[in-house]
Amino acid sequence: AAFAAPKVTAFTLDNGMQAIVIEDHRAPVVTHMVWYRVGAADEPPGRSGIAHLFEHLMFKGTDEIPDSAFSKIISANGGQDNAFTSQDYTAYFQRIAADRLEMVMKMEADRMQDLVINEDHLRTERQVVIEERNQRVENSPRALFYEQFDAALYQNHPYGISVIGWRHELDALSLEDLHAFYARWYSPDNAVLVVAGDVTPEEVERLARIHYGPIAPSAAFKGPAGEPGFAPDPRSRPTEPPHRAERRLSMQDPRVRQPVVFRTYLTEARRNDYQDAAARTLLSAVLGGGINGRIVKALTVDSRVAVSAGSYFSDGALDYGELTLYAAPVPGTSLEEAEAALDAALADFLASDGPTEEELTRIKAGFRAESVYADDEQMRLARRYGSGRAIGLTLAQIEGWGPALQAVTAADVMRVAQELFDRTRSVTGHLSAPDADAPRRLPAPAAAPAAGGEGDRAQRAPATGTQTEETRG
Repeated sequence: AAFAAPKVTAFTLDNGMQAIVIEDHRAPVVTHMVWYRVGAADEPPGRSGIAHLFEHLMFKGTDEIPDSAFSKIISANGGQDNAFTSQDYTAYFQRIAADRLEMVMKMEADRMQDLVINEDHLRTERQVVIEERNQRVENSPRALFYEQFDAALYQNHPYGISVIGWRHELDALSLEDLHAFYARWYSPDNAVLVVAGDVTPEEVERLARIHYGPIAPSAAFKGPAGEPGFAPDPRSRPTEPPHRAERRLSMQDPRVRQPVVFRTYLTEARRNDYQDAAARTLLSAVLGGGINGRIVKALTVDSRVAVSAGSYFSDGALDYGELTLYAAPVPGTSLEEAEAALDAALADFLASDGPTEEELTRIKAGFRAESVYADDEQMRLARRYGSGRAIGLTLAQIEGWGPALQAVTAADVMRVAQELFDRTRSVTGHLSAPDADAPRRLPAPAAAPAAGGEGDRAQRAPATGTQTEETRG
C-alpha cells in the first residue's frame, strides 16, 4: 500500500474554478489549498512586489471576517495556515481536522470575493514587506547577487524582476493599484482548488459548489476549453529574444565569507518540452547530484580546487527553465581558477561516452525513492498537483513525470547536454569580497565547451530553499 499511487480525481465548476481531490484516509486531516495563477511575473510594469504584497493583504478582513482574524480562527480550530508567492502563482493553504473542511472553504471563498483593503492596510503591510526585503535581501549579499543575476539572465521577460519587489516601486503602490490587481486576478476561473486528505471527491465537490460555485467569474472567462474540464491559462507575457552573447557579472560585498562562481543556462519549461526536461533533470543529477556527481568529484576530490560544487536544474516555472553550475573555491584559489576547473570538468563530460548504466540506475532509484516519500506526505502531494496545474501542466503530465524520468537513456542525456551548454545563452557571475589586488573586471571568457540550448527557473543557491518564492511570516 505504501507504493500505491494516490487516488486523484478532478472536476471543474461552472464558473471555471478547477479542482483536484487527493484521497488520503490514513488520518482525519485535510489540506485545503487555493492556487491563483498570478505571480510576480504578471505584475503591471512599474508595480513590482504587488503580488507578494497582496498575499499579505489577503490575511486582513472581509465583510464577515474581522480584520486580521483569519489566521486566529484557523488556529483556534487546531489548524495551521500560510501562503506563498512565486513568479507564476500565489497559493493559500490550511491544514486542519477533516471535519473543519467546510469552515475553511467558506472562509477562503469569502476572501476571494469580499476582501476589504484600505489605506491603513496598505500602509502597514507595505512596511511589513519592506522590512522583509531588508531582512531577506538587503542583508544578504547572495540575495542581492541573485537579483542582479536574474536581471542579466532575462533581457525582456519579467522573470528578471524580484518577487519581493524593488523598494522604490513598493513605495509607489497605491490603493487603486491593489483594487485593480484584485479585480483582475482573484476570481474562480483563475484559481485551482486542491483538497488532499480524509475526504471523498463527492463531498469536496458538494462543498465547492456551495461555497465557490456562486462566485462570479472574471469578465474574461469564456468557459472551459482545451483539456477536458479545464479552462486555458489566461496569461500573456513578453518572451525572450534570441540570446546572442554570453553575459558576465562580478559583484563584491565585504560581507561575503565564501566566494562562489555561478553559471546559468536558459532553457525551455517542462510544459513546453516535457521529454527533454526529464533528460535535463537526469543531466543535472549526473553532473552535480551529490558526492558522486561528475563536477562535484572533479572539483572537490580530484583537483580539490573547490569546497563545494555542483549543478541544479529547475523547470517548475510557466515560461522558462534554468540549469545552473556552481563552484565555491578553497582558500587560496581564485574564482577564475575555479571557473576554469568547472569548464574543464564540463568539457571532459561532453567528450565522454556519457553517464554509465550504474550512474543512471543509481540516480533513477533516488528519484523513485523521492517520489515514494512525496506520496507519503499530504502537503507535498497537494503542492505537486497545485503547482503543476498553476503552471499549465496537465494531470497526465503531473502523474507521468516519474515514468518520464525512468525512461531517459544515456543518449538522451548527452543529446540535451550538447544542445544546452551554449555560452551565448548563459550568464556567469562571480560573487566575492573586495580584494585590492584582484582585477575589477572579469577576464575574457574561455572558449565555450559546447554549443546548444537553454535552462530553467532554478533556485540559484547550493543551499536548500526556493529563491523565487516568498513565504508569509
